[in-house]
Amino acid sequence: MNQGTERKRGAWWGVAVWVVAILAVLVALPWAASGRLPERLATHWGAGSGGPDGSMPLWAAALFPALIWVVLVLLIVALGRWRGGATSGLAVHGRPVVGLLSGGVLLVGAQASIVRANLDHTDWRQADSVSLWAVVTLGVAVMAGLAEWVVTRRDRAATSHVVASGPSMEIPAGEKFVWLSRTTNPWLHWIGALAGLVALAAVLVAVSGLVDLPWAVVAPFATVSVAVLSCASVQARVTEKGLSVAFGPLGWPVRRWPAQDVESARTESRTPGQVGGWGYRLSGLGTTVMLRSGECLVIHPRRGHEFAVSVDDAERGAALLNALSAQRPD
Repeated sequence: MNQGTERKRGAWWGVAVWVVAILAVLVALPWAASGRLPERLATHWGAGSGGPDGSMPLWAAALFPALIWVVLVLLIVALGRWRGGATSGLAVHGRPVVGLLSGGVLLVGAQASIVRANLDHTDWRQADSVSLWAVVTLGVAVMAGLAEWVVTRRDRAATSHVVASGPSMEIPAGEKFVWLSRTTNPWLHWIGALAGLVALAAVLVAVSGLVDLPWAVVAPFATVSVAVLSCASVQARVTEKGLSVAFGPLGWPVRRWPAQDVESARTESRTPGQVGGWGYRLSGLGTTVMLRSGECLVIHPRRGHEFAVSVDDAERGAALLNALSAQRPD
């Protein structure tokens, strides 16, 4: 077994241990203190009064955060599609692991705060405030995520990237050409749709009167649904005006680069492992819209970082963009 394989296996084991450990802690914390807790636990505090205004039975308070953790892990794995070179510990392809690290810290901190607030009370309405602990937990989670992000970004920046010359073509005088290419990722569509259905189901349950509106479920799942669907499809278009890249099923938002602002364009083969996962990714290679492995259209702007999008027939788009860029006035 070579060193690269050993490092990859070690990283996988590190991630697996972290995931299982967080899951175990989330479930075990309420049960371990069950003798000192009321039958129902305060699990939500009002923003105005600061007092508890929502509760769950002990078993639900133990399993609900665990369910959120499992869903978070599945989403990160699906979006990240971990492959390629792994580094040590939890730093597997950078950003996806930042989500696991900070997410785990945040959930465990929240669970510990809830258990502490309910300790030695006979009724959940008597639970202590969690405001201070919530701020501390959020701060620690943010610092953990930032620390891992800085480390992975530094590692990527250490790898030099050489800008290669791209293809070109001749445009006859008076002629106009248009290049158009579109790519979709069915898996991202399914993930976005599933997250949207979970948010919709939570709203319907609340409307039925069974529970209060669970914003803790609706907000994150609705956000994930919109964000994922926005990056599940992309359309790249090159005209005499330059390059435009439209996102999502509605073709919005749109990023544009005038032809005169593009220094060069080329094609390059990239994988999700190189850029940190699927969707709209920021890495040491610049910005990449990664919907499938393989050929990408890469532009090197006169200002700012490189931008790449995984679309078919990228070489023709790069050639047209280079030809248009060469026509810019000096």
